[in-house]
Amino acid sequence: MIQVAIHTVLFNAYLKSQSRDWMLFLCHAAAVLLASGLPAVHAQGLPLSVIQEKAQAHVNPLLQTLQGLVGIESGSRDLQGLAQLANLIAGQLKALDMTVQVIPTKAPDFHPQLKGAELGSMVFARKTGKGQKRILLIAHMDTVYTKGMGVKQPYRIDGNRAYGLGIADDKQGIALILHTVALLKEMGFNDYQELAVLINADEELGSPGSSQFLVKNGGIYDAVMSFEGGGFEKDMVRLATSSIAIVEMKVQGKASHAGSDPAAGRNAIYELAHQILKTRNFGDPTKGLQINWTVVEGGGSRNVIPAAASAIADVRSLSNKDLDLMEFALNEAIKEKLIPDTQVELTFYRSRPAFEATAASLVMAKHAVNIFNEMGKPIDIRERATGGGTDAAFAGLKPKGGVLESFGLRGYGSHSNNDEYILIDSIFPKLYLSTRMVMDLGSAKVGW
Repeated sequence: MIQVAIHTVLFNAYLKSQSRDWMLFLCHAAAVLLASGLPAVHAQGLPLSVIQEKAQAHVNPLLQTLQGLVGIESGSRDLQGLAQLANLIAGQLKALDMTVQVIPTKAPDFHPQLKGAELGSMVFARKTGKGQKRILLIAHMDTVYTKGMGVKQPYRIDGNRAYGLGIADDKQGIALILHTVALLKEMGFNDYQELAVLINADEELGSPGSSQFLVKNGGIYDAVMSFEGGGFEKDMVRLATSSIAIVEMKVQGKASHAGSDPAAGRNAIYELAHQILKTRNFGDPTKGLQINWTVVEGGGSRNVIPAAASAIADVRSLSNKDLDLMEFALNEAIKEKLIPDTQVELTFYRSRPAFEATAASLVMAKHAVNIFNEMGKPIDIRERATGGGTDAAFAGLKPKGGVLESFGLRGYGSHSNNDEYILIDSIFPKLYLSTRMVMDLGSAKVGW
């Protein structure tokens, strides 16, 4: 009935505008539509108010989903907890008529810290439709916390906040994806070529086991939506995240008795300290290029001059090419030593590339703004990284189309000793946003 009315209004507008150019006709038709008082309608004939009502009805069920996700501890090295959570997610996606794979992963042998270790499995689910574009939704199930910490941060609700271990990073992202798929199924919407979901279990480690899968699928899907947290005070989507590298420095010296013959030794800790202090300010704040030494080991006995010492640094940058500059500068720096006859070895491992948006990503971000405008709400587009790295970067390394980050909920407390929480009033707008984005991208209502 609504579609018939729209066609009638457009036809009448056209009859009144035969002497005008096409652009004037469109403007006149739009004005007539607004004056008619007809409800706003999605391209597939679904009133936007109905989609919003259905999204609002999912708020409490989504909170229940979050409670179940938070109830399973899933630190990046907790393989038992990750397996339990993967099975839960896989079961829920199967119940939504998706074809599901649980794919084992492991770190590469050359990883400086993990060296071929078994990691948590990925959950990869797909569902075919009748539309034009392929859409991929991504999030991660692993957290930074060690097993047993969940007792101190159980799931609870206090006012507008839902608390729980890992709730903001990134179990809220998983819940949003599950309910986006559920909402689309509930409305009978399948005007996409394919809808896919990828939940990995090693993001907090730098995605060493899932990175290549993310890169590959970023080049297959027309649009990738990543569900990391979407701000705190304001909703946002991101067009940039930082690159991350791991630096490992090893110093080999010579042991000797610290009391009777210290001069015969070559103190590896002294040499390591010299190199750390010399390089601690390398980088360029204007480029977001920085290095921070975070782990140090050396020596073994109080009365022995240490023969070996090592350190690990975290490196961040806004662009991938600037990591090359940092690597070159560090390798040049270790050529000058404080203590002769020591050997300094440096390994520079690129853990995660920077997410550098494409023109298609910008189209997606602007459309997100338009969708929020439908609800009378603002949303920011963040075009500069703030130090964090995400899987959007792998998906965006060789993308087929657009990649956009931070479809997740607003929240606070990730990676800290503070109680982690999400803001409940951000559930409805972000669920409506993700659902509408899939509808508009999948049906090619928005394209590039």
